[in-house]
Amino acid sequence: MESKQSQVLNLEQVQALQTWLKTTNTKLTQVNGQRKYGGPPEVWDGPPPEARCEVFISQIPRDTYEDLLIPLFSSVGPLWEFRLMMNFSGQNRGFAYGKYGSPAAANEAIRLLHGHMLEPGSRLSVRRSTEKRHVCIGDLPASTRQEDLLKVLRVLAEGVERLSLKAGPGIEGVSAIVAFTSHHAASMAKKVLVEAFKKQFALHISIKWQSTVKPSLDEQLSPHKPSKSLLPSALKPPRHIPSSPLTSAPPPRMVRPPSAPLGFCRAVGGPTVTQHPPPPRSSPSSSQGHLVSTALLCKLCEATGVGQPLYEMYYSHAVPDGFLYFTYTVCIPGITTAFKGLVMILPGPTATATLEEARRAAAQQVLQRLHNNELAH
Repeated sequence: MESKQSQVLNLEQVQALQTWLKTTNTKLTQVNGQRKYGGPPEVWDGPPPEARCEVFISQIPRDTYEDLLIPLFSSVGPLWEFRLMMNFSGQNRGFAYGKYGSPAAANEAIRLLHGHMLEPGSRLSVRRSTEKRHVCIGDLPASTRQEDLLKVLRVLAEGVERLSLKAGPGIEGVSAIVAFTSHHAASMAKKVLVEAFKKQFALHISIKWQSTVKPSLDEQLSPHKPSKSLLPSALKPPRHIPSSPLTSAPPPRMVRPPSAPLGFCRAVGGPTVTQHPPPPRSSPSSSQGHLVSTALLCKLCEATGVGQPLYEMYYSHAVPDGFLYFTYTVCIPGITTAFKGLVMILPGPTATATLEEARRAAAQQVLQRLHNNELAH
């Protein structure tokens, strides 16, 4: 195991991190796939940060750690919190979040550190973090009462501030807009509430981020439609965010039990009902393959005489961990059926680089599907 890890990790950088932690007496906490400093740190003097105080940092070299990042971002102003996303190998995942005491300090970090070169050929991307704190819970029973739901949510999740119910044309059952005390609390709730409602009530709810901007009717009907922007049209994010980032088409809806539990009192100590098996879910494809690219797909199409592939790429949405989702349609003249799907990538240093990375990820999926089809025959 140690020999395998040494092939992945830069052990010299890991040792430098450990030395820095001991020398500075800095404390890091590992939780939910991330390593956290502060929140607040012991030396913090002042109130908790309000909105617009957090920055999103991407394009971080995988063997760069807090011993370089925290001093760098602290040079702008005191950090209330710094979260570096980690994978199981011990490398970072290429992005992090830094939170300052004021929006002005966050603005200064973006101005001074966006494009900062940590090592030759590697420039940081520093942007404003969305810090979304509102989620929309859908497919609740029509008999749901606000006070019952609020009581349940405060048992199942932390940081619930308030909620409001909504119903009407186009809404199945009842939906709830829930406000949390922080983006972190809202993110954790999104991860646990769907399974918690299945287990406690056999209810298959939906949950998604609630946009602060109300989408227009056209955007609701065409969520992937690009709009005019200074960026390439394929990168313009629509204001409507699909409820499921896993497939380009809506997943089949589970059949709800004939009657939902009376109120939600059972969620705070009563008996549970039989749990129904969850629907099968596909995993989002990643663009991390190093050998598959648009060039390889072009060569394959050229060798087989089917014509060069044509790409249509549309930005779909972003998720809190920094990944961007793109839908794609790849048409190959000699193949009657177009290839459609969804890819997930990390943002590049420019809009053009991001779009090219999305194309490479789409080409990887198309090549895999062509390969699987050949094996099937």
